[in-house]
Amino acid sequence: MLSAQSANNSGRDPILVPEISQDEVQVRQGFIGTELLLFGAILDPRGEGGGVRAGEGYDIVVVLKGPSQAIRLREKDRVAGIWMNADSTAFRSAPAYFAVESSRPVSEIVDERTAIIYELGLDYLQLSPTGEIDPEEQTRFASGLVELRRGQGLYREEAGGVEISEDVLYQARIYLPSNVQTGKYTAETFAISDGRVIASAIADVEVRKVGFERFIEVFAQQQSLLYGLVAVFISVLMGWLAGRLFALI
Repeated sequence: MLSAQSANNSGRDPILVPEISQDEVQVRQGFIGTELLLFGAILDPRGEGGGVRAGEGYDIVVVLKGPSQAIRLREKDRVAGIWMNADSTAFRSAPAYFAVESSRPVSEIVDERTAIIYELGLDYLQLSPTGEIDPEEQTRFASGLVELRRGQGLYREEAGGVEISEDVLYQARIYLPSNVQTGKYTAETFAISDGRVIASAIADVEVRKVGFERFIEVFAQQQSLLYGLVAVFISVLMGWLAGRLFALI
C-alpha cells in the first residue's frame, strides 16, 4: 500500500509519487536475500517553469524499517578469567531491520533535531528502554545493539544511495539479507528542502515465508507444545542414528 502527503497545505510544496518494486517478499528454502527498488517522482505543483526543480533544490531520504520487537541485551564481562553476563537492559521497541539511504549525508541535509524526529539515520534511531536506566548506559547499550545488527547486515545506512535524475525522478536500492525476519516493513520517503521535510510518502512491504517454511512457522505458533516434542524426538533420533553410524565404522 502506498500513500503520499505534502508537509503542509500551501499547494506550493512538491508532491511525492512513490513506487516500490515489490510489496511482498516470499521467503523460500534457499532464500539468499533480495533487493528492493524504491523509486518515484517529485511533482512540482507550480509547473515546469515555476521555481526550483526537484534535482536542483530537493534532497531525498528513504528509511526502511520493521518489524519492531522487544529485546534484551546482555553485556559480558571477564570475571576470574571467565566471560560472564554482567549488566543488561531491555528495549520495548527495536526494529528488526533498519536501513537509511539518502541523496547526500543526512548531516548536510537537516539539523539534528529534524533527524531525530524522523529517525533519519542509525545515530538517530529511537529505542525505548524499559524501566529506569542511566543515560550513559542507555547510549552504550543502544550503540552495542546497532553495531551488533550492522554486523549481521540488518542495520545499514548509505549516503548517496538515492539517485535523483532528470530533475524529478529518484530511485534507491535497499538490500534485504537472507536472515531478515518475517513481518510488516515500512518504507518512508522524505523530500527535504532547506532543512525542512516538505513531502513524505509511505509504502508497506510484507516479508513472509511460503511453502514448507511457512508450514513449519504456522505449526510452531499454533501447536507450540507438539512442535517442541517433535523437535526433541528428531534430536534424539538424529543422535541415535549418529551413534549407530559411528559404531559401524
